[in-house]
Amino acid sequence: MEPRISVVTLGVTDLDRQCAFYEAMGWPAPRRPDGEVAFFQAGGLVLALWTGVEGRGARGLELAYNVRAAAEVAPVLDAAAAAGGSVVRPAALAEWGGTSGAFADPEGYVWEVAHNPEWSIGEDGSVRM
Repeated sequence: MEPRISVVTLGVTDLDRQCAFYEAMGWPAPRRPDGEVAFFQAGGLVLALWTGVEGRGARGLELAYNVRAAAEVAPVLDAAAAAGGSVVRPAALAEWGGTSGAFADPEGYVWEVAHNPEWSIGEDGSVRM
């Protein structure tokens, strides 16, 4: 696992209000593939606002580590478990077309490990939607 963060996800209760806030603060309009999530490009990483993030095993905040190929998701989860973390969601095909799983570190902070075939990862680890 490279030492980087691809996505920071904040659990929200009112997605429209939160999007309006960030846009009023000068952020460009987000990508909103559905009524549950909005993605803002934030330099080399992505800020996600997601309703229902707690139902995914997180506590209102979830970090993500995107990988370059779907086959890389499960080995990262295995490495996290071997290092003392726990697998919260095993690697599986996601409804949005990629592969995703998640682990929790020893303190319970959740990291999604994902391959999104529509996003690219630069040599420096930066993520582009």
